[in-house]
Amino acid sequence: MKRVATILLALPLAACGAGEPADEGARGTALVSTVAPQQGSLPRVIEAYGQAVPAANGTVTLSVQQPGQVVAVPAVAGTTVAAGQPIVIFALAPAARSAWQQAASAVKAAESQRETTARLVTQQLATRDQLVQAEKAVTDARVARDALAKEGAGAATMTLRAPFAGVVATVPVAPGDRTQPGQALATVARAGALIVTVGVDPARRGDLRVGAPVTLTRLEGGASVTGHVQRVDAILNPRTRQIDVDIAYPAGAILSGEAMKVAIETGTAQGWRVPHRAVVIDADGKANVFQIVGGKAKAVPVTIAVARSDDDLVTGAIDPHARLIVDGAYQVGDGDAVRVGADRHAAASRGTGSAARRHPDLEPGSIMPQARPQEVLALRLPPDGPRLKAGVTREG
Repeated sequence: MKRVATILLALPLAACGAGEPADEGARGTALVSTVAPQQGSLPRVIEAYGQAVPAANGTVTLSVQQPGQVVAVPAVAGTTVAAGQPIVIFALAPAARSAWQQAASAVKAAESQRETTARLVTQQLATRDQLVQAEKAVTDARVARDALAKEGAGAATMTLRAPFAGVVATVPVAPGDRTQPGQALATVARAGALIVTVGVDPARRGDLRVGAPVTLTRLEGGASVTGHVQRVDAILNPRTRQIDVDIAYPAGAILSGEAMKVAIETGTAQGWRVPHRAVVIDADGKANVFQIVGGKAKAVPVTIAVARSDDDLVTGAIDPHARLIVDGAYQVGDGDAVRVGADRHAAASRGTGSAARRHPDLEPGSIMPQARPQEVLALRLPPDGPRLKAGVTREG
């Protein structure tokens, strides 16, 4: 049974004693705003959180296998690049250039030794085996020189270019940085190869399908992005104990590393579409809406199919001809007398009239005392604890 706290407010009495009890007719009625019930539909969604990362098979890391220093970064992270476009300009350390010069000199020495051995063979002063060894020395020297040249050791500077059209995902260095051999200087992702990976409850895996539409929202604010489910993992992530889902989106729309909230559509729900604040969760975790029947609030149990910040989709025995209580739903109980007030914005625009009759400190849903001189008024307060929306599990 709902408990109702009362506060006795003693009004100034002109001629009668202040101790007279209030009769039932002096009790207040709740001022509420209402809407007409409407049937409709809302998409069912699974909400999850993740981060934009490069796809494992769609990225290339650019590096130099020689020590040196970054000279310039023509393309920063997030830049859309064409194949061959410069990304990082790098100057090799003097020691790296010296190593290549030594390797080049070794090639010349080996070639000279081979020519000498070949002449000696014709003069029968050297054997065929010695010539074979001289040929092998030339080959080994050239391989060593070419390997250094491939690593850029043969030039004072080298330019790292995009291997394909795509987006620069990361550039962890800046001009002036000195780097070690093999250190990552930039990562380039193919167009469309950046994804947002999120974790989904394994119980919801059956609701997911590749190609399902997704709305991505930046946690730091900004415009939403539309994408789609690219992959649904078949096994649990051992670290998170959830199913990993990859979300693809247009190239360049989201930067690598951005934190995102995603809403994956899994279907459409049909029912009664009601304002979110009209749905009340009681102490037992059960959802209700209130309709006005004969001037009183009537509680109608409902099941929440989809919960959103603006409106919910519910199912239940809602009377299509009785208006739903919106503002004030948290303050009324089943059977409470109610009075429908004007929308607060409309009342404010009129300045007088119904707005002028409202107590200055009361909002819709508060109790409007039917004040009469020389009476004691009983003001009803909300039940113990507010009817919070806590406990409603969103689709996600």
